[in-house]
Amino acid sequence: MELQKFSYDNNIVKAFLYATIIFGLIGFTFGITAALMLFYPELPEFLFGTDDSTIQSLRNGGIQSLINTHGAFGFGRIRMLHTNTVIFAFVCNSVYTGVYYSLPRLLKTPMASSTLSWIHFWTWQIMIVATFITFFMGINTSKEYAEHEWPIDILITFSWVIFGVNMFMTIARRRVRHLYVAIWFYIGTWIGLAMLHILNNLEIPLSFTDWKSYSMYAGVKDALVQWWYGHNAVAFVLTTPILGLMYYFLPKAAERPVFSYKLSIIHFWSLIFVYIWAGPHHLQYTALPAWAQAVGTGFSIMLIAPSWGGMLNGLLTLRGAWDKVRENPILKFFVVAVTCYGMVTFEGPLLATKNINKIGHYTDWVIGHVHLGALGWNGFMAFGMIYYLVPIMWRTKIWSVKIANWHFWLGTLGVIFYAVPMYISGFTQGLMWKQFNPDGTLMWKNWLDTVTAVIPYYKMRFMGGFFYISGAILMVVNVIATIKNGTFQKVVPAEAPALPVIGRYRKEGEGVHLWIERTPYLLSILSLIVLSIGSAVEIIPTLSLNQSVPTISAVKPYSPLELEGRDIYIREGCNACHSQMIRPFRDEIVRFNGKNGEYSKAGEFVYDRPFLWGSKRTGPDLHREGGKNPSSWHYKHMYNPRSTSAGSIMPRYPWLISNDLDRSKTVDKILFMKTVYNVPYTKTQIDSANTWVDNQAATIVKEIFSEANDLKEAYARRPKGELERKEIVALISYLQRLGTDIKTTEVKTVSNN
Repeated sequence: MELQKFSYDNNIVKAFLYATIIFGLIGFTFGITAALMLFYPELPEFLFGTDDSTIQSLRNGGIQSLINTHGAFGFGRIRMLHTNTVIFAFVCNSVYTGVYYSLPRLLKTPMASSTLSWIHFWTWQIMIVATFITFFMGINTSKEYAEHEWPIDILITFSWVIFGVNMFMTIARRRVRHLYVAIWFYIGTWIGLAMLHILNNLEIPLSFTDWKSYSMYAGVKDALVQWWYGHNAVAFVLTTPILGLMYYFLPKAAERPVFSYKLSIIHFWSLIFVYIWAGPHHLQYTALPAWAQAVGTGFSIMLIAPSWGGMLNGLLTLRGAWDKVRENPILKFFVVAVTCYGMVTFEGPLLATKNINKIGHYTDWVIGHVHLGALGWNGFMAFGMIYYLVPIMWRTKIWSVKIANWHFWLGTLGVIFYAVPMYISGFTQGLMWKQFNPDGTLMWKNWLDTVTAVIPYYKMRFMGGFFYISGAILMVVNVIATIKNGTFQKVVPAEAPALPVIGRYRKEGEGVHLWIERTPYLLSILSLIVLSIGSAVEIIPTLSLNQSVPTISAVKPYSPLELEGRDIYIREGCNACHSQMIRPFRDEIVRFNGKNGEYSKAGEFVYDRPFLWGSKRTGPDLHREGGKNPSSWHYKHMYNPRSTSAGSIMPRYPWLISNDLDRSKTVDKILFMKTVYNVPYTKTQIDSANTWVDNQAATIVKEIFSEANDLKEAYARRPKGELERKEIVALISYLQRLGTDIKTTEVKTVSNN
């Protein structure tokens, strides 16, 4: 049979590889910055200036320089930048690097379109840069792993479609009949993420000339859709495509075939079927319907089997090659990566069980769990792939095996010093929050006691991050030196026989899965069906049945000022540290509500677009914050948290007191909520929205002045009505509203035993 000549293009692989390295360093830098701020909240003051004489600063001139940042370097925004850079810039670029290298070689054909490849590359990098700009500016939706506003969501969709079209066109032109297991995972990833991204990011902009949008889902419904997306973003960004890379690069580096073909089949189909159901386990004991919580738990436990099947398939591929692991740093990275994958996928189902979830949720345990996956599984797979590709593409040996080994050990220490302290911190938090004295009072009444107790672990976590980024810097040095010593091979010549046409239908005696593997459109359709079953069962009933969200007549829409305050709260990323969900536990009700409190009800969130239940409690829950502290306390707390709460690790927000509230769109927001989402504002309320804002602001300022004589005297020397115009008043109005719609004299809880 005549051989056809063709070539592979390494240029696009090189571009994505460079992007992986650059954005990896940026993402790690954001990460250790956020870690530092959790025990050194004065970092922005040190960098930009302060009026606190007890704090050293690099700049003179008081607090104004910090005010001039307008919160760009606040913790909430830095955390968003860190998570999104690591996920969308570092991990996704590493996936694209691996796919653009492995897919043509597995199919014996070049990518279908070089033009589409480069459109994909540049649109994705533009998206990342746009994310940096908007997040620094506070433009975000607050949704975990989906904080991008609607124009960027559209750009992500466009770039992903371009990638998919190019991938499927390449598969159609293949010279290999059966698709290798890595390609199954690439296909499943593309279909899964397309579905997840589009359905979760259905939002309507305030106007098509404005960045601001509001989710099409509200409250409980938004929570379910978001964590269906959030958990499966972990599945289909941080897991399935990396498994595809594992199935290609681990056997290549070990020079061994994959351990089990049958196990690969079981791994793929069971994983994509089971994973999509597990999202509700992030919402245990919340206002989510109990049946959805139970489904999430059940399928999360089932996830252990396919996940560990994949881990064992990876590790057993090294049978007969373990002697190479001692000397080959690439295999070292891969082995630890696959081991971390196994550990994380065992721990995740445990955290999904109700007995463990009630202790672990909202604590640093979850942070340690996530980073064991991100640093160990995703990071080490990316590092191993980089060390594998650079010598091949530049036709030379790695510059320094010793430095690569140093990177491995620094990275491993980094993972250990990050994850273990977070586990200890999480156990400490979960247990301290729940401890009672014999007389029935909370042992740790002051939330700050539970914060200061874990600060040593935050310092250890920072040290782990420092080790990890130090190893990454060594990798950069090693890669640069290797590239300088080699010669880049832009075009790689290859040849293979053409693929004979044998028809789409299954042949007599042909195995079912062999038939599916040689029929990509069938494999894709089956993947879509498998992914859609769990999604439909969980989401459709919750979105379509009003009974799933009981109405509470006392719950009223937000006032215009409260809605503006809520948007400020979202802008600053406050939900990164504060939850708004009191679970039905005795300790949470006593701690956050007092003796007459109530746990959170589904009907309380019907006007929340987006929901703000949070996933981590660094600070206390705020769902019953309204009326708990005087308005003057909130003013002083936002200006300098340590003036009201000694030892607080919350950063300062002085720009809220300096900045005037932008009221140019206030009426538009109320009208939008009425016309688009049928929020029951009356025509009179809409017509008098500005007066409504003025009156509520004046009431809050009057309260502040009556409570704090020092503030009254300070503003007496300023123009009349100055404070009423500030952003801080809008934020206070929102905080003072939280949880005030329903009252009860009877404490109702589930068992806390």
